[in-house]
Amino acid sequence: MRRSTTLAVIAALVFAATVSGEPARKKSRRRAPARRPTPAATFDVSAANDAKTTTPVKRGSTGSAALRAQVLLDRARFSPGEIDGTYGSNMVKAVTGFQKAHGLPTTGTIDAAMWKALNADGAPVLGRYAIRAEDVAGPFQQIPEDMMEKATLPALGYSSPLELLSEKFHASPKLLEKLNPGKSFDKAGEEIMAPNVHTAPTGQKAAKVVVSKSDSTVTALDAQGKMIAQYPATMGSEHDPLPLGDWKVNGVSKNPPFHYNPDLFWDADAKDEKATIKPGPNNPVGVVWIDLSKSHYGIHGTPEPSTIGKTQSHGCIRLTNWDAAELAAMVGPGTPAHLQE
Repeated sequence: MRRSTTLAVIAALVFAATVSGEPARKKSRRRAPARRPTPAATFDVSAANDAKTTTPVKRGSTGSAALRAQVLLDRARFSPGEIDGTYGSNMVKAVTGFQKAHGLPTTGTIDAAMWKALNADGAPVLGRYAIRAEDVAGPFQQIPEDMMEKATLPALGYSSPLELLSEKFHASPKLLEKLNPGKSFDKAGEEIMAPNVHTAPTGQKAAKVVVSKSDSTVTALDAQGKMIAQYPATMGSEHDPLPLGDWKVNGVSKNPPFHYNPDLFWDADAKDEKATIKPGPNNPVGVVWIDLSKSHYGIHGTPEPSTIGKTQSHGCIRLTNWDAAELAAMVGPGTPAHLQE
């Protein structure tokens, strides 16, 4: 992998970093790769909140039961990635991970036995939320695709209130729009329906982090080797392979700037020059950088949550911004990180 990461220790902080070299992406935020169309999902709030549901959910399922399962898995910290009400590839990872952790047959299908375990969390999965003044305060700005244009921005913040709310609720913008037909997302006081995802830190610390190339997951384990969290991930490529082996976490940097050097990327535009991209959720490394002892490698967020687990990276390990932030709260300097096939 060809990249450069500059780390600086700052007084009163455990660790701070400036990152360079991760993704020379030219795609705008949330632009997912082309894929087969799926049937339009419909969502019934009462059905989604039914703690007695036993409707089987499997690959390709859409609708209220799939949405309920995604939110419950998110709250159990077996992340399905971006919540969209559809059982896709990231949902397979979440379901099988949950089944392994709870001693259930790893069928990949949410059957009666798994529903019993999930429904032990009986809190509603959908709830009403009154949009706050800070949700719509901005500033908001469309994020250009070109890296040189990104470098001219004073910050890489959200492009719209809908994008901000989508990240707050770990959801796809399309899901929020389907749950709230005719609603405005840019008006304080507007009441919307949204996934009732977890927001508080677990308080748990990971004794070890395992990155699995074959599963495209990042798993946090406790001192007894028990899974305490699992996240879908994007990692490595033919040009920048995942560095397999045993490493450690050096430290964590929140809201790092990104130092772009086109000389370090095989797919950079010939016209590009070195540039510093300001911090923000639309920064190429998202809202957090977890630095690894393997030089120039880390685990970090992304401005494109819909692509997690579906594309390749420039060698590092990408999670959704919310999953990366959660994992960052569980690790610290010295936490072992095992990267495996």
